[in-house]
Amino acid sequence: MTPDAILERLDDQQREVALAVQGAVCVLAGAGTGKTRAITHRIAYGVSVGVYDPRRVMAVTFTTKAAGEMRTRLRALGAEVQARTFHSAALAQLAHFWPRLAGGRMPEVLPTKARTIADAALQLKLRVDTAQLRDLAAEVEWRKARALTLEQYAAGAHGRALPGDMPVSTMVELHETYERLKDDRRQIDFEDVILATTGMLEREPIAADTVRGQYRHLTVDEYQDVSPLQQRLLDAWLGGREEVCVVGDPSQTVFAFAGANARSLPEFIGRHPDATVVRLEQSHRSTAQVVGAANRLMRGRDAIHLRTERTGPEVEVSMHPSDAAEARAVAERCRALVARGAKASDMAVLVRFHAQSAGVEQALADAGLSVRLAGSQRFFELPAVRQAMLMLQQTPDDGRPLFQAVIDVVHPIGYSHEPPATQGEERARWDALHALVTLAEEAPPGATAAGFAGELARRAATDHEPGVEAVTIATLHAAKGLEWEHVHMVGLSEGLLPISYATSLDAIDEERRLCYVGITRARTTLHLSHAAASGRMPRTPSRFLAELDSRTAGAGSSARR
Repeated sequence: MTPDAILERLDDQQREVALAVQGAVCVLAGAGTGKTRAITHRIAYGVSVGVYDPRRVMAVTFTTKAAGEMRTRLRALGAEVQARTFHSAALAQLAHFWPRLAGGRMPEVLPTKARTIADAALQLKLRVDTAQLRDLAAEVEWRKARALTLEQYAAGAHGRALPGDMPVSTMVELHETYERLKDDRRQIDFEDVILATTGMLEREPIAADTVRGQYRHLTVDEYQDVSPLQQRLLDAWLGGREEVCVVGDPSQTVFAFAGANARSLPEFIGRHPDATVVRLEQSHRSTAQVVGAANRLMRGRDAIHLRTERTGPEVEVSMHPSDAAEARAVAERCRALVARGAKASDMAVLVRFHAQSAGVEQALADAGLSVRLAGSQRFFELPAVRQAMLMLQQTPDDGRPLFQAVIDVVHPIGYSHEPPATQGEERARWDALHALVTLAEEAPPGATAAGFAGELARRAATDHEPGVEAVTIATLHAAKGLEWEHVHMVGLSEGLLPISYATSLDAIDEERRLCYVGITRARTTLHLSHAAASGRMPRTPSRFLAELDSRTAGAGSSARR
């Protein structure tokens, strides 16, 4: 493909990115502005004008799916360039040099940390269940992604909510035992792969010279999600060179729990003061009304101010007496859209956490609509829910109110009146059990435990044929990178969004960015809703709603800039 053909059909800002083929480049790309299009065309243009040798270019991203999409796009533009994840690139380099530099066979890469952490807990005589094991594994990953030594981790862990309320000293001892067991068994985890590759490049000139000669030009997608550990690897790949392009959106940094550095983009500019900085602000996805809501939410913050010429319906906000009423109203809206000719696959219902999906899923089924859950198990397949359902089937009808009978059943398997202070699997289990309690509180008067168990079993049996038109239910995290014509965001209440354990200013900012991610998934219509109560507990509207009133019309249009 010719250089002119590659630049054709790019907007002015995308073309500016494509033409910036030398030196450090930072692309600040708002949601829906075509960032992947811009950076793939930049690589293809650099190859077409002879600045890049395609064999010496590597594009790096975070998921295998995203890497595959980039390869496909680059191939369509005539550029046969490698696109890999951080982990796959590091693993290939480590495996190549290990026999020569370390000798012998490379250690086994653990597919999961859970078994080794379970063995470490057993040695320390700690009792942990499956959900706690997953949370402990996530804590190990967070420490290593943040590139913290155990001493640094211990010093900073005081005041943090740790899985299972484990004391800091016990947590550190568990981490030490986990690392020792890996060493004894000649095993490494995914973070070790990046750490070992980085160390190899920093200390072994032959490896560094080979890798840096192989990859002279680097492009990093979704740079806002880079962790300190991945940044160290990127620095080792570069070896002080400036031939790197990063692209990201500071308003979509929503993976701090996985070790992402929310300051990665401004810190890049600080490390590369001569970098070319391009801002992608023209939304090719959403209407001015949706864009306006996103802009209002992020007003006064380090964010891209989106603009668009496209107009559409106003953003709608509604309040409902209960979660069940909210779910029914959303289902009715979806059914009305289908009746007017819309496809169910063009609709999504977005929730803050997985357990919120149960009521929505059932309401959609009751409305005759098929459902697809993005990136997660169905609610009734969750282990905690299945266990509770089995126990409810065996609960006698002894005159207790249904909600009390359900609380008595779920309390021994991880439920308490107050949610755990941490996020992760332990919190997910609590949310799932709390959803069952809420369903029980909203059941008709006189409902029994056996009847409730039967109703849950009926709902669990509700399934849909694969391949049919279906409404997507997704958490806000799972929705990142996706888009739909019609988006419904539910649960915009304090304690849900922002979630209850978000108490620090940084945590509230991350919740705000999650809300921004949800809003900017919508192409045409956006409906935001909340419930006045959950069971017997009153709720207050999310603080974010106060900034998303009806004054969104035209706020994101180019004419207002």
